Amino acid sequence: MNKIIDLVIQKIPYDVFSHAALINLIPGSKDRRYAMIKRAIASKEIIHLRKGLYCLAPKYRRYPLDLFEIAQKIYGPSYISLESSLAYHGWIPEAVHTVTSVCVCRSKDFKTPVGNFSYRRVPLKIFYEDVEAMGSAQRGIFLMARPLKALADYVYLYRKEWEGLTSAMNSLRIDIESFQSVPKKEFRELKKIYPSKRVCRFLGSIEKELGGER
Repeated sequence: MNKIIDLVIQKIPYDVFSHAALINLIPGSKDRRYAMIKRAIASKEIIHLRKGLYCLAPKYRRYPLDLFEIAQKIYGPSYISLESSLAYHGWIPEAVHTVTSVCVCRSKDFKTPVGNFSYRRVPLKIFYEDVEAMGSAQRGIFLMARPLKALADYVYLYRKEWEGLTSAMNSLRIDIESFQSVPKKEFRELKKIYPSKRVCRFLGSIEKELGGER
C-alpha cells in the first residue's frame, strides 16, 4: 500500500472521508497533497465520489459501504426519504436503484462510481419533522424519514393528486397493514407542517378511512 492508504487506514476510522480529513494527515504543500491523492485514485486505491469526498477501494474497506451514509456526505443537509425510505421500511416491494433524499438546498442529482443519488428540495419548515437518526458511531450516522413522512414527501414533491388509501395502494402497492401501524398523532403532526393542500387532504382522507384508535 502507498503512504496515503496507510495514513487513511491508520488515522481515519471511516472508509468514506473528506479532503479536509486528509489535510492534517499529509504534510507538505497543497500540490504535494493533490499529487498523492491523484496517484491513489489512478492506482484505484481510493475512489473519488465528488469534489472533496473519497472512499477506500473495495479491497481496502473495513466494512461494506453504506449508501445511506454516503448520501448524507455527498449533499446536505439532507435525509433519506421518498422511495428509498419506503423501501427500507418495507412499505414498497420494489428495489430502489437510486438513493433518494430530501434537502433544503436546491435539487440535485449525482452519479458516482458507487451509485446514483437524487436530492429534492422541501421547505425548511417540514424538514425535521418525523426524521430519525440511524446508523452507528462506528459506521457513521444518517437521517431517515419515517415511512409516513417519506410518503408525504412523495405526494408533495411529485405533485400527486391522491385522495386516500386506494391511490397509494394501487400506485405504490403499499399494504393497508403499513398504514394501520402508524399512530394517529403522526397524521395530525404532519398535517400541521405541510404547506400543501394536496398533502393535507391525502393524509386526512387516509386517517378518516382507517378510523379507530391506533
